[in-house]
Amino acid sequence: MKNTEIERPVGAARWKGLLKSRFFWIVVVPTGIAAIYFTFIASDIYVSESRFVVRSPDKQTQSGLGAILQGTGFSRTQDNVYVVHDFILSRDALAQLEKKQNVSTLFGAKDVDFASRFGAFKFQRNFEGLYRYYDRRVDVDVDSTSGITTLKVNAFTADSAFALNRSLLDMAEVLVNKMSLRAQSDLVDSASKEVQEAEDRAQAAAANLSAYRTAQKIFDPERQSALQLQQVSRLQDNIVATRTQIAQLTAFAPDNPQIKSLRQQLASLEDEARLQMQGVAGGSESLTDKAAQYERLKLEQTFADKQLELSMATLESARNEALRKQLYLEVVAAPNEPDVATRPRRIKSVLIALVISLVTWGIVSLLLAGVREHHD
Repeated sequence: MKNTEIERPVGAARWKGLLKSRFFWIVVVPTGIAAIYFTFIASDIYVSESRFVVRSPDKQTQSGLGAILQGTGFSRTQDNVYVVHDFILSRDALAQLEKKQNVSTLFGAKDVDFASRFGAFKFQRNFEGLYRYYDRRVDVDVDSTSGITTLKVNAFTADSAFALNRSLLDMAEVLVNKMSLRAQSDLVDSASKEVQEAEDRAQAAAANLSAYRTAQKIFDPERQSALQLQQVSRLQDNIVATRTQIAQLTAFAPDNPQIKSLRQQLASLEDEARLQMQGVAGGSESLTDKAAQYERLKLEQTFADKQLELSMATLESARNEALRKQLYLEVVAAPNEPDVATRPRRIKSVLIALVISLVTWGIVSLLLAGVREHHD
């Protein structure tokens, strides 16, 4: 009886000493809590993984997957990969997911443990809280060498993990197509606008030239001048011949009645020749004067036609360049539907808690020992 009565106080003293021990509170208690939580409470987490690459036909790569894509006429586009990376982790992507999949309900289900559940506390049930929670559930990693992006989605059921991953891939593809269409339309629209302006200028120049021809009753001053000069030349020949005939008749038969008619014919030829010369180079209504304005309008039309030709060539080049700027989101590995929960890593998590507790206990012990030594 005496031994039993002695042992009980000793056991109680040990428990009191243990409760007062820093090791117990810093190491044993946190590790025990972690062990209980990760063994019996923590909800299973399923991970759905997919891989994709953004590619374009206008660049060249040489290594890994880039060499394969190069063989098919396509290459990865590193800058656009990071655009997709940022989009997946953005609030816009989360807002779209919320509309499609109602992620706040998926992550805030009642069967999820309190520590892992979204909106465990009422003040967290808002979009910003959901965004911070979403950032921990979605992981996007870009391989800078190959350009392959790995997308991992963590959820509390296999179906929701798969559905979220699939939705994010679809949204990323829509974004890439939109970027591609925007780049193409910017190129082609600008070139098409230049073509339209050149067509308007060419039509205006042609209309001005046609109106001038109609108003001045000319078609081609140079050709018309040549024809009139030919007529003048023939008239001059007739004038010379008539004068010669008059001179001969006057010399040999001054009383010949033909002299009078020949002189009248000569006067008529000279008047006609004078009129024809005035039409070619005689004043403001002459072909020579009209030719200057005509040539200016003709030059404007030729220049406008050349500009239209160059603009159309530019448009064709822009269309070819737009084809080279086409972007594609190529899925390298489709999202998997996990058949087993891979997280949390329960044993590893307990061991991590133990290590952290031991490190904390060691640091606290060293600090307290230093304080005691300083006081002594």
